[in-house]
Amino acid sequence: MPGVGTIANVAGVAVGGCLGVLASRWITPRLRETLMVVMGVLVVFVGVSGTLQRMLVVGPDGGLATTGTWMAIVSLVLGSTAGELLDLDGLVERFGTWLRDRTGNGGDGEFVDAFVSASLTVCVGAMAVVGSIQDALLHDPSVLLAKMALDLVIVMVMAASMGRGCIFAAVPVGLFQGAIELLSGLVRPVMTTAALADLSLVGNMLIFCVGVNLLFDRKIRVANMLPALVVAVAWANLLG
Repeated sequence: MPGVGTIANVAGVAVGGCLGVLASRWITPRLRETLMVVMGVLVVFVGVSGTLQRMLVVGPDGGLATTGTWMAIVSLVLGSTAGELLDLDGLVERFGTWLRDRTGNGGDGEFVDAFVSASLTVCVGAMAVVGSIQDALLHDPSVLLAKMALDLVIVMVMAASMGRGCIFAAVPVGLFQGAIELLSGLVRPVMTTAALADLSLVGNMLIFCVGVNLLFDRKIRVANMLPALVVAVAWANLLG
């Protein structure tokens, strides 16, 4: 049945978040701080490894060479400019604030940051796009089921260190992947092999930025960089 993978993924994020919040009751502030650093390191290395996997290739002389550099530059510059003009980061934060207030978590000062960080970590990436298309058109939820297992563990650790806001990352996962499934017939033709490779490269760069925010407590407005994913797909279809 179409949608099974997305439903399972949403449930996995919610369950992982709940388990993390329950575990946090027995975690000391010192351990919570350590887990936060560990989570930042993990997300940074996930982003770096995914980026290098797409950028590094074996050249004609047998040495390593890079590919996709201009695509990444153009995608990030144009995408970030569009995101800043649209203020997507503010939109996501306002949605997080709305969720916080509607769910009775108004006293949780870390809710919005936890929600935004967890949402970006589990939504950005090629697995969400590819898995949703396969789930809708081929009735094959295998990619999303694998993503569910990964997201459950990631969100559980994030929730243990950041709090209840991570649980509600299940909402944007459902909205994002559900929208792709509904539009899968339109999206599939442009999701060529080259487009997915470019999407994965840029997506992993954004995941790296999320890790930097977690690790160094910086404020990179990653949500404003999300249109770079669209530019990357357009680049592959027009110039790939």
